[in-house]
Amino acid sequence: MKVLYFDCSSGISGNMTLGALSELIDDPHYLVNELKKLNVDGYHIHISKEKKNGITGTYVDVHLEHEHHHEHEHEHLHHEHAHHHHHEHRNLFDVNKIIDESEIDEKAKDLAKRIFLRVAKAESKVHNESLENVHFHEVGAIDSIVDIIGTAILLCKINPDVIYSSVVNDGYGFVECAHGMISVPVPATSEIFAASNAITRQIDVDTELVTPTGAAIIAEIASEFTTMPAMNVQKVGWGTGTKDLVIPNVLKVSLGEIKKKNEIIVMETNIDDCSGEMLGFVMEQLLDQGALDVFFTSIFMKKNRPAYRLTVVCNEEKMGLLQKVIFTQTTTIGIRYRKEQRTVLKRQIKEIETPLGKLQVKEVEIDGEKRCYPEYKSAKKLALKHQCSLQEIYHLVK
Repeated sequence: MKVLYFDCSSGISGNMTLGALSELIDDPHYLVNELKKLNVDGYHIHISKEKKNGITGTYVDVHLEHEHHHEHEHEHLHHEHAHHHHHEHRNLFDVNKIIDESEIDEKAKDLAKRIFLRVAKAESKVHNESLENVHFHEVGAIDSIVDIIGTAILLCKINPDVIYSSVVNDGYGFVECAHGMISVPVPATSEIFAASNAITRQIDVDTELVTPTGAAIIAEIASEFTTMPAMNVQKVGWGTGTKDLVIPNVLKVSLGEIKKKNEIIVMETNIDDCSGEMLGFVMEQLLDQGALDVFFTSIFMKKNRPAYRLTVVCNEEKMGLLQKVIFTQTTTIGIRYRKEQRTVLKRQIKEIETPLGKLQVKEVEIDGEKRCYPEYKSAKKLALKHQCSLQEIYHLVK
């Protein structure tokens, strides 16, 4: 299983993410070439190696052309594709349109839109405006468009099975923004995290470490916020931030493998007040809905009641669905479950020719030696067709 682990101990921003992820890709021109598919002008990307507290990482800087340094940089994003925008800031509709009209990967488009939606929802709450009316201050700027879409492009290229993150650290104090001084974490970042399952904290660094863009990226992509799992790290990407801090201002992203154990869920429930018909029916339902195995064990419960223990073996993702079936179709009010590991032989279903016709068999391999076991349904069909015993069919395979 291919895993990405984000170490956000020095926070996260859009350009730090771009820097770290671009180090995990072997092609240094990939990002810039893919971003050309956006059909947006008015900027160029400068990628360099920077040192932060002795650690070298990649710094991605989005330079705006026609930039007057004394003005607010977001006020003059002129580029030929945007002459119909009369306002200085773009809204969600404008950004989605840029994404839709580009030629980037469909999965990257979808991911970029989801990240932007998180920012838009937070801005709409902070400024008390409807989603349609929210203008991205930080995000309408071309640099955030590049940061978010670039991140989506690189993530789709790396294509991990799962992404984990550390607890996300932010600083404290106050930072200057378009509305004056505001406290850290800034309101949009706070609202993005509040609407997600992210785990965050403040550390003793007097500045902003997490930008709203960075918050939206990690909130969207990380499925868990935890210490790094046991994994074999194969490559590390370092992205550097703009500021020089007492701690190294770097985002470290590790790419590695987790060997997936063959784990299954075993669910059990004891039932003493269900008829045989109900139990027979629930077994059929469970197998139809994807249980790997279902069986009953005869037990004696309290008050000397003869009863049955229902055992269901399934993959973890089927657990919720199968529990629903058990609760709906039986009288039980509780289910125990546990994770177990299993060893499974390599197997495949094959069709073989026999003197009596085609027969489906399960071919398994043990230390290179192959064995065939007839599939019951197929063997039964042949036995009925030729009016012979099941045993004879099984002997054909031997």
